[in-house]
Amino acid sequence: MNINRKNELMISVITGDIINSRKTQNATWLKVLKKELAKWGESPKQWEIYRGDSFQVEIKSNEDALAAAIQIKAAMKSLKGVDVRMAIGIGDKAFSTKSITESNGSAFVYSGELVEELKKLKLNLSIRSANTDFNKEMNLYLKLALITMDSWTTNAAETMHVALQHPDKSQEALGKLLGLKQNAISNRLKRACYYEIVELMEMYRTKLAELK
Repeated sequence: MNINRKNELMISVITGDIINSRKTQNATWLKVLKKELAKWGESPKQWEIYRGDSFQVEIKSNEDALAAAIQIKAAMKSLKGVDVRMAIGIGDKAFSTKSITESNGSAFVYSGELVEELKKLKLNLSIRSANTDFNKEMNLYLKLALITMDSWTTNAAETMHVALQHPDKSQEALGKLLGLKQNAISNRLKRACYYEIVELMEMYRTKLAELK
């Protein structure tokens, strides 16, 4: 099934909720989450935080959706005791309002339904589109990637987050940003499976482009 039939209308929506939000100070994770979501537009039209610890963000370029979700996860995991559950929905945007949580379309439906299913499945990241083969393949990759991502330490997540934001910087340059030596950056990236995660994001973009 074609998910790119109307490129100008096809978007990605990430719906998520913070795990262990009640065990940490809201001021800590809320500031970090708002900073991440603000990269993708203005609130409340492009993103909004609701019910205290849930959020929704529109990613206009489908190619960026997985990278956005992984960056959000790295940012939240860099905080002690915090994690995030996210569902990526790829589809259309049939109706737009001043608030993203009042907009609708298949992207919103897929994302909203999926995030509720993830709670029961005890999974922290998944994707849904109109193409079931694409969904099945990508979600297998994501399940395997979550074995690593769910186990990121705060240091690993912090390094991942900076590296993902600055993919063209050398390890030495990343070290200057974090106040660490190059070999420390190298070790952290290896433990966090940074290069494999980057391959996964590239695979996602490739599979997405193949959908005709």
